[in-house]
Amino acid sequence: MEKFNRTNYCGELSALDLNKEVSVIGWVSKFRNHGGIMFIDLRDRTGIVQILVNNDEVKIDDIGNEYIFEVTGVVSKRASANENLKTGEIEIIAKNVRLINTASQPPIYIKEDSNASEDIRLKYRYLDLRRHCMLDRFLTRSKIINITNEYFSDNGFIYVETPYLSPSTPEGARDYLVPSRIHKGTFYALPQSPQLYKQMLMVSGFERYYQIARCFRDEDLRADRQPDFTQIDIETSFLNQDQIISIAEGFLKKLFKETINYDVKLPLRQIEYDEAVNVYGSDKPDTRFDLKINDVKDLFLNCEFNGLKESKYVKAIKVENNIAHFSRKKLDEYNLLARKFNLKGFICLKVVNSTVEGSIAKFLKEEEKIGLINKMEAKNDDVIFLATSDIKRDVNFGLGALRSLLAKELNLIEEGSFDLLWVVHFPLFEKSELDGSISACHHPFTRPCDEDLAKLKEKPYEVYAYAYDIVINGYEAGGGSLRIYDQNVQKEIFEILGLSEEEINKKFGWFVESLKYGTPPHGGLAFGLDRLAMILSGTDNIRDVIAFPKNLNAICPVTNAPYEVSEEQLKILGINIDKGE
Repeated sequence: MEKFNRTNYCGELSALDLNKEVSVIGWVSKFRNHGGIMFIDLRDRTGIVQILVNNDEVKIDDIGNEYIFEVTGVVSKRASANENLKTGEIEIIAKNVRLINTASQPPIYIKEDSNASEDIRLKYRYLDLRRHCMLDRFLTRSKIINITNEYFSDNGFIYVETPYLSPSTPEGARDYLVPSRIHKGTFYALPQSPQLYKQMLMVSGFERYYQIARCFRDEDLRADRQPDFTQIDIETSFLNQDQIISIAEGFLKKLFKETINYDVKLPLRQIEYDEAVNVYGSDKPDTRFDLKINDVKDLFLNCEFNGLKESKYVKAIKVENNIAHFSRKKLDEYNLLARKFNLKGFICLKVVNSTVEGSIAKFLKEEEKIGLINKMEAKNDDVIFLATSDIKRDVNFGLGALRSLLAKELNLIEEGSFDLLWVVHFPLFEKSELDGSISACHHPFTRPCDEDLAKLKEKPYEVYAYAYDIVINGYEAGGGSLRIYDQNVQKEIFEILGLSEEEINKKFGWFVESLKYGTPPHGGLAFGLDRLAMILSGTDNIRDVIAFPKNLNAICPVTNAPYEVSEEQLKILGINIDKGE
């Protein structure tokens, strides 16, 4: 049987190991043959060490990038140190070199500053993961998991795994369905979250549950979203919102300290949902920079420009001392962004000589110009963006998107800074702007605030919930709520959502049944493990912290999944595929 004689990892050697005979194993990162001697940079998961081979004493018949060698030799001081390398003070003088395996020419360069496109790097992910910058992200992810288990175990939580094969329930996104071979024509669904199972565990009396749970949602992808993802899921009984938030904050403090040595100051700020949306244009606001949204409708009630006068909502943000940045081309880009939020465009006004200039300035009265400058506390060389609409959400979220874009373009965010806060007091329901239908903001099991219970039937859109999201640097890193434990309130919520008795029994009957048997007051939350890993490892792409992610087309570039299966497999499941034209 083959035996490996490794005594040390490449990146762990230092001047403390001088004159020691060691044996290392790794991949050839690069090599330089200078006739009498050869230099090999040997890489393993801990780092790179230089190997010096005297060609007269040690024969190497074949070598190439990514070949695997075992090298035995003596640690010696390098003639000239490499300050860019952790092992840059030393090298190994080879006494014996054993080839373990050869490698084809890699289709991508395996180097830290790779300029290969993401598509190529995802296709050859197993090679891309050899880069130490990628490995470091997965070490951070692994550390998060270890800290999670330690923290919640120490705080009395029980680890419970819930099923992957679940019933299909409406939770805000499309389900991934799994056909049943035994019961043809029926389907399981992969869980969007363990929501109902963890609530039933509270009915079971477990009181404190946690799980590192895999979740699946068939929705459009973006840089911080994947169809299959991982969340740190917790649920508790007999705790109120503040107590649950306190437990979550303790976890975050430990997490930041032990992963990146960052001290989170507790308690974290809490921002009401309405303030977050109205002032920052987002329910996950990044408050590391200013650019607050101001309501300026009252300034233009009698304006000659109809776009300002007739719009129900007129709001503005101010950019200080950056007038030169906003070229015609830039403004056209911003207007394309505005259209994504159903806005005609952003109105740009520049403050010059203590007045405003811009495309609509000629329609503004002097008192309107002065009023805008005063309300926005604007100075010369400042720029004011206005947005108008009859829909409040569009104005807020449109300016919120512009706000985030400007912060990146103008470098308004301090590098390495962290902004942690809670958004609380979410609305219980929201109304579809497409068909006017009512839906739950979080999910139909979210508990309404006690003081709003009387409004449920007559004024459902004025009802707020015991719901809370943890926001880090403008990302929703987690969220949760207190749950409904009163059968009558749960039934009333279902009715408001338009569910018939038959639909309730079909979709949730098994869960509703459990509520009959002494359900404790309970609540919880879930952290996005992938997003935490993304934030803590300093990347803005969630695919960087998932070993084999899907691309934006929901395809796995390594395996090319999803792809067609055989007719025989489909026949066994009783499925016919209609491929259309």
